[in-house]
Amino acid sequence: MEKNLIDIIAQSGIVGAGGAGFPTHVKVNAQAEYVIINGAECEPLLRVDQQLMAVETKKILEALKLVMEQVGASKGVIALKGHYHDAINSFNQVIGEYEGISLHLLDNFYPAGDEQITVYDVTGRIVPEGGIPLMVGCIVSNVETMLNIYNAYFEDKPVTDSYVTFAGEVKNHITLKLPLGMTVGEALELAGGVTVDGPFVVINGGPMMGKHVPLDSKITKTTKGLIVLPESHPLIQDVKMEIPKMLHVAKAACCHCSLCTEACPRHTIGHRIAPNKTIRFASYGSLCDGSETPMIAFLCSECRLCQYACPMNLQPWKVNHELKGIMAKQGIRNTLNNAPESAHPMAKYKKYPIKKLIANLGLTKYNVAAPLTELTTEIDHVAIPVGQHIGAPAVPCVNVGDTVAKGDVIAKPAEGKLGACIHASISGTVKAIADGCISIEK
Repeated sequence: MEKNLIDIIAQSGIVGAGGAGFPTHVKVNAQAEYVIINGAECEPLLRVDQQLMAVETKKILEALKLVMEQVGASKGVIALKGHYHDAINSFNQVIGEYEGISLHLLDNFYPAGDEQITVYDVTGRIVPEGGIPLMVGCIVSNVETMLNIYNAYFEDKPVTDSYVTFAGEVKNHITLKLPLGMTVGEALELAGGVTVDGPFVVINGGPMMGKHVPLDSKITKTTKGLIVLPESHPLIQDVKMEIPKMLHVAKAACCHCSLCTEACPRHTIGHRIAPNKTIRFASYGSLCDGSETPMIAFLCSECRLCQYACPMNLQPWKVNHELKGIMAKQGIRNTLNNAPESAHPMAKYKKYPIKKLIANLGLTKYNVAAPLTELTTEIDHVAIPVGQHIGAPAVPCVNVGDTVAKGDVIAKPAEGKLGACIHASISGTVKAIADGCISIEK
């Protein structure tokens, strides 16, 4: 009996491992000309994707081939940075065996991994404002997502673990494959613990778009990095700055140079977002341009690059975030959907160098190797969140006292709702179902 890839992906709980966790069975249930593996990994300090591409090369290519056949794509592209030499060498040894699949070498800039920027760099096509890559014939997927597809299709393994890079103020800069549901605090101990004296903050994800999380938060399918920084670090203080204080500074400090807009990646591909106008609106109650609307905030990806292009360190991205929240509460939805015919004529010269960004962030001393390392510690308890994806939380299908094996389904999508299955990440007994988690102990 022929296997059904869509069903296998759905039953295996595969979601976008490099972003917000969109259920992959929905994404690939479409027709497209291109399937692009996003191997840019443009967030500073993270190492997962480049390591997996070097080590699991054949599996990633086999999964890409499967997805191409599923969506009817004639072109498969692995987009990765030109300095990921180990990964490039591994692909070049075998990629000739795969018809229609090629490498696309990206420059070392931020945010090369923004899927709309990746699509433009690879194909020259511009995703419309507020749109998705499928609108221009492309499906974009993360490296680890592709590896999970291979594991599900060829080895009957659902998603039970996530690869995580440890960076910043940790004893050992490493990358580990961790079971879902262990706490961030427990995970940091596996990296030798925190080395900073005094208060610190943990960032789940990259330093630009990651979230500050408590030590009792959980490892999920979308956890790609844990970065520890002193609470006094400028990067942490910038994120914590309250909107009123930032706006007070903006009224006095904004020199209207528009460098924030010149650096904005979405503006560069022709979208109408203009961070300098956002600051004007927030400071003076006017965009100073009758043709614009505060709705341009919806076009912001919150990559935060505008802040580091600003000589005054102002934060248009934070104002956009606030405006989006206000408009959403008022039931206002984005109606900006222009399809630009061309990008900015100087687009190729506007790529913000990663090394410059790392220096601006004050992270140079942490920009070191984090080798993929085998986990040797046995994990004997987890609390697995049932909401690790975009959509409704999964509904538990086990009871307290049940015995489960690693890989067993413990929660399923709600009837008729967007979601993904959740599986046991260790074998043991269900000890509790509470606070949005299913707790298992060996």
